[in-house]
Amino acid sequence: MSGMEFSGGCLCGSVQYKVSGDILRFYHCHCSCCRKMTGTGHATNIMVRADTVEWIKGESLLGYYKVPEAERFYSQFCKECGSPLPRRVPELAMVVIPAGSLDSDPDIKPEARIFWDSRAEWSCEAGGLPVFPEYPET
Repeated sequence: MSGMEFSGGCLCGSVQYKVSGDILRFYHCHCSCCRKMTGTGHATNIMVRADTVEWIKGESLLGYYKVPEAERFYSQFCKECGSPLPRRVPELAMVVIPAGSLDSDPDIKPEARIFWDSRAEWSCEAGGLPVFPEYPET
């Protein structure tokens, strides 16, 4: 999944970003933090190297929250509309991009479901994707 270019932003349009580079991972995450952050059964996230994301507009409107008890879970959002936006994970030198914040289809599909063992019973089925109890071995 190399050489991708795509853009995205928040619901109100105040924050916009673009990504130029390789997609490292594309997962549906079923952990409790992702469920709470999205209000759904899972988050669909694209992971890229930290240096591939550029804020085009509204970077000063970004809100940030670190879940104290989580090893490396951060939330970044638009302060105007609350939309989840790409968030840096310093421990991994990556940025996690909420796929729903993209302006168009990235023309790739998620590769796995992670934190499957903590998924909500009412959540979706695996749909043929590989499942991992937590993070897959890399």
